Amino acid sequence: MRKLLALVLILALALPVFALAEGTYEIAMVTDLGTIDDKSFNQGSWEGIVAYAEANGKTYHYYQPSAQSTDIYLDFIEQAVNGGAKVIVTPGYLFEVPVFKAQDMYPDVHFILIDGNPNDGDLSLPEFRTEQNAVGIVFAEEQAGFLAGYAAVKDGYTKLGFMGGMAVPAVVRFGYGFVQGAEMAAAEMDIKDLVMNYHYTGGFAATPEAQALAASWYANGIEVVFACGGAVGDSVMAAAEAADGKVIGVDVDQSSQSETILTSAAKGLASAVEQTLAAFYAGEFPGGQALVKDAKLDGVELPMATSRFKTFSQADYDAIFAKLVADEIKLLKDSDAPADAKGSPEFIPVERMTVTEIK
Repeated sequence: MRKLLALVLILALALPVFALAEGTYEIAMVTDLGTIDDKSFNQGSWEGIVAYAEANGKTYHYYQPSAQSTDIYLDFIEQAVNGGAKVIVTPGYLFEVPVFKAQDMYPDVHFILIDGNPNDGDLSLPEFRTEQNAVGIVFAEEQAGFLAGYAAVKDGYTKLGFMGGMAVPAVVRFGYGFVQGAEMAAAEMDIKDLVMNYHYTGGFAATPEAQALAASWYANGIEVVFACGGAVGDSVMAAAEAADGKVIGVDVDQSSQSETILTSAAKGLASAVEQTLAAFYAGEFPGGQALVKDAKLDGVELPMATSRFKTFSQADYDAIFAKLVADEIKLLKDSDAPADAKGSPEFIPVERMTVTEIK
């Protein structure tokens, strides 16, 4: 009986998708390997599409590839075009090359590339080119990381960890901001013995190795770890749950995933998609541009309503956020690092913190 009930529920949940797929729809999203409920890029972008489409009476649908390659992504973009899509949202830097090609293949279709800019994928000297039917949107991750580091220290945590995935620019910006936020809060509070463990796992998967490293950090006194690497966060949360530690989530509000989540260094994925769709339908599509969504443009935030701070208040948050909006805080990011730094935070000046890079 339970199996039959489960099958009925699965079919019921699937019906709206199949029904929608029979018609045509104006707004489409092609996911990366994640799902639209992945609590990360796909979900955040999809929520923006749903919010705009339902408020404005637009049809919408998503496609989910089962494997990752430029050709596969282009196949699914073609399906979206054949399904009547006028505008296609692609979340994640893995779509940089597919959109670089698709913008030429489908000049009458508009592309919103989230967290990247179209390029040809040449690792030595890439050609970046964004045509008038495409826009690249990236985020000021250094600001989101800064807010998380600042809030954690203001909330009383002095032993911190940053566990990033691959040292790609976005992850590096998160880490650099985290260090600078913690350092600023320590200076304001006259804390002189801040500790920061800093490490990149080299990937975005949940692994026993990442969980073991996080467990060792907690065992050695680290109180809160910023898990900045997709499913790497699952490994860190598992370690935190066993050790009664705290975790800072990334990209979207991850508070529902674990009671260990202190807060999340979130990007305004949904708002970025909503804003750009609104511009498209208003005839003001920002084609050919590389946009940066920062605090001034609702591009970064800590979801204070679901954060589990002890003393860091909404007023505290509003005050530091206002300084970012007013450009009163200048942050170092990946492009400021010397060529040989390779994601290392060692060039960031700190006086009240010991930063230990775990190789």
